[in-house]
Amino acid sequence: MKTLPLGKTGLTVSELCLGTMTWGSHNTESEGHEQADLALDHGITFWDTAEMYPTNPVRAETVGGTEAIIGTWLAKRGGRDRLQIATKVAGKGPIIRPDKGITGAILREAVEASLRRLQTDYIDLYQLHWPNRDSYHFRQMWDFDPRHIDREAETRHMVEVLTMAQTLIAEGKIRAIGLSNETVWGAGRWLHLAETLGLPRMGSVQNEYSLLCRQFDTDWAEFSVVEDMPLLAFSPLAVGLLSGKYQGDVTPAKTRRFHTPNLGGRITPQVFPAVAAYLDIAQRHGLDPCQMAIAFTMTRPFRTIPIIGATTIEQLKTNIGAAAVTLSPDVMADIAKTHRDHPAPY
Repeated sequence: MKTLPLGKTGLTVSELCLGTMTWGSHNTESEGHEQADLALDHGITFWDTAEMYPTNPVRAETVGGTEAIIGTWLAKRGGRDRLQIATKVAGKGPIIRPDKGITGAILREAVEASLRRLQTDYIDLYQLHWPNRDSYHFRQMWDFDPRHIDREAETRHMVEVLTMAQTLIAEGKIRAIGLSNETVWGAGRWLHLAETLGLPRMGSVQNEYSLLCRQFDTDWAEFSVVEDMPLLAFSPLAVGLLSGKYQGDVTPAKTRRFHTPNLGGRITPQVFPAVAAYLDIAQRHGLDPCQMAIAFTMTRPFRTIPIIGATTIEQLKTNIGAAAVTLSPDVMADIAKTHRDHPAPY
């Protein structure tokens, strides 16, 4: 497994990131530990979680459960310095904190709670799970209206969060800070304030990216390259759609769709024809469709680290295998044509 620098954070991470959000819901603690062992055996040292995990669905009684499973793995296996652990603080939402978004005080409170659950002294990358303000992520682009965003209030919020991050870095509790589900304007504002005020720099962004969701390919791509802000690509398999397991509009037992029937708004009349086209490319070129989809994210002109997760150990083995797959020019040409034919299936 190759390693690479995570932008300007000073961290060196594996080229694949292990996603853990099913640990504690779809996966038991022992299954989570088995996935952790397999990932580490293959050189995946970069692991991503969040205080709100497990998810699909998110339940108040399971919040923090995934971090706790990572914590028990660390307690049993040791070797914390082998890993780069990323986690996130949740913004305003119905389960964790319904009345307020992220503040400096909430950042400290959430970091310290995550440290206890993870049974570690430090977090390598601490991310803001989503902005306090509205954004176009999570299929909200269809009615996104930025006219009510208060620029001055956002600036005060950002300065407060970056100031607390500076303190937490100085205390050794986090090593770097990053974004998730953020916009280009938001990322630019975070970087401007950090540079002008001498505060910590947001080092990465975790946004959705896959063959079916390519919002990152335009303004974000330019920003990512010029500002050296890598993309941590979540849902590179479009929550399993690109595996083909939902083709025919079916819902297999023990899958994400069993718990979330519309897959967070991804089930549309356009999605199954698009998936069929990508499955056809994989079949014609003798590729596993999951490996093709993950490998594609690693071909981008902007640095992309796909976050791979799985329900079963066999699925995880397949996904890890994507690191050894090189897509030929013919495959890339077929993907480009299919993207033009199916540009935004959800």
